[in-house]
Amino acid sequence: MPLNHLRLLPAVALLTLAAACSGGAPEPAAPPADAKRVDASTAGTVAGRVVLEGPVPENPLIRMTGDPYCGRAHPEGSRLESFVVDNGGLENVFVYVKDGLAGYYFDVPAAPATLDQAGCQYVPHVSGLRVKQPLLISNSDETLHTVHAMGQVNPAFNVSQPMKKITHTKSFAAPEVMVPFKCEVHNWMLAYVGVLDHPYFAVTRDGGKFELAGLPAGTYTVEAWHEKLGTQSQSITLGEKESKALTFTFKQ
Repeated sequence: MPLNHLRLLPAVALLTLAAACSGGAPEPAAPPADAKRVDASTAGTVAGRVVLEGPVPENPLIRMTGDPYCGRAHPEGSRLESFVVDNGGLENVFVYVKDGLAGYYFDVPAAPATLDQAGCQYVPHVSGLRVKQPLLISNSDETLHTVHAMGQVNPAFNVSQPMKKITHTKSFAAPEVMVPFKCEVHNWMLAYVGVLDHPYFAVTRDGGKFELAGLPAGTYTVEAWHEKLGTQSQSITLGEKESKALTFTFKQ
């Protein structure tokens, strides 16, 4: 083999390894011939709030001194994000349309959803993305993290990100609510990602608020998921251009 070809081999090997590590999202399949599309001009909205009744549990304090980098980032420690309550509204609740969209087709976003490791915590703690949409996982910390996705429907994976600015791109082939993530190095690091084949999902913010906009007229089951309090479901019928409100009440 010519010498210049030999010199190219390490570079080719590195490029191959990088491509393998990235785990890029597969190309979306073409829509079925009979697929229905949402008419934006007649679509409606379901919006509302998730509230917590009863005393708000205190999130456990995390001492991060076992890792000097994490300890410096949080010298007083930090707290888990299981119960985030603002003016009675419960945040970090994943709200989504569970059923009622059979026959509709939705284009998969090309832009990735993101999951970062910053300050030895996952950011965001709860999020959602679409089936086959890229998930860009990054490390913003100058310490080792592992990213262990523990799907039950989708295959699990566990990748190492030993230094700052390392990224991996992953995707999920099937709907799953929710996919838990953890770091094998820092056992307090937890995140939850909802995977859906449609765009009608939200994570409660700003005092437990959510909005599911652009829904076609129909009857739906809307579900609210919380990592500690479980799920609640409600049925709602939405007319053309109609806006309706839902309230989910979790009790502690």
